[in-house]
Amino acid sequence: MKNNGFLNLLLGTYTFFSLGSVQAQDASKQYPSRPIRIIAPTSPGGANDMLPRLLSPKLIANLGQQIVVDVRPGAGGIVGTELAAKAMPDGYTLVVIANGYALNPYIYDKLPYDTMKDLERVTLFAAAPLVLVVHPSLGVSSLSELTSVLKARPGQINYASSGAGSGGWLSAQLYRRMAGVEMAHIPYKGAGQATTAVVSGEVNLLFTSPLPASPHIKSGRLRALGVTSEKRITSLEGVPAMGESMPGYEVINFFGVLAPGGTPKPIVAKLHREIARVTSQADMHERFESLGYQVVDKNPEQFTQFIKSEMTKWSKVFVDIGIKPTSFH
Repeated sequence: MKNNGFLNLLLGTYTFFSLGSVQAQDASKQYPSRPIRIIAPTSPGGANDMLPRLLSPKLIANLGQQIVVDVRPGAGGIVGTELAAKAMPDGYTLVVIANGYALNPYIYDKLPYDTMKDLERVTLFAAAPLVLVVHPSLGVSSLSELTSVLKARPGQINYASSGAGSGGWLSAQLYRRMAGVEMAHIPYKGAGQATTAVVSGEVNLLFTSPLPASPHIKSGRLRALGVTSEKRITSLEGVPAMGESMPGYEVINFFGVLAPGGTPKPIVAKLHREIARVTSQADMHERFESLGYQVVDKNPEQFTQFIKSEMTKWSKVFVDIGIKPTSFH
């Protein structure tokens, strides 16, 4: 009787998980049946906001549902990421993240979500170096001139970023360390606001994605001094790579899509397939490259491994440059 009871328990457990698997498969087939919200955890005009808008028209056509980009800036992307982490795990709330997602656990001692457990990695779909831009009134035309000015006026020149942990902040930290200079940090809610601050002359300089900066560079309202890579990029022809004069200097901004933890794997897999299907098209490749971005296609497992490697790498850098976790609130 005891053996029969144990067998019935095993059969019941198997049936439970089998039914759960079937239900997840059915949910994937029916998904999506209503509009999808994509949270952009930076201010309007930042890459996290503009990149999903580039993808949306073709995703809407393929999925047959509307996509709403919901801008929720704050705390280097933490505010918007927390909203996604605490949303229903049904595939109808997503968030586009950048470098800060992997860096914030080492910048803040207590985040309002668990970086790995509370969010599912869907896909890493784009990467790009940042560009260092200055307001023309600063009177510098090259990286070497900027370094000279900063050394002559330590702590008097300010730089904008979308918060500690962002790619722009990290680029500034590495430049500060490698060049031996000091700058004052002025954080904003997102890349859009930070860019506007430099365009207006409120702040002196900024490391930001090529996408929001390019129109201002072309109009002359911002002056580009370098890209945060070892080699130049075609979208910013004539702008030197910072790695040319600072060997070993490189910061690559990446962009990926996350879903709430516990989102059914078939839905996560479908989202990855559909996003990859859009970014693999020739016209999208050309569009991304014209804006300074490289199309990337990492599936959920590859994306997870990438994030783990980034967390390991930058945690060591933070120790080296003396950055210690601070309270989030």
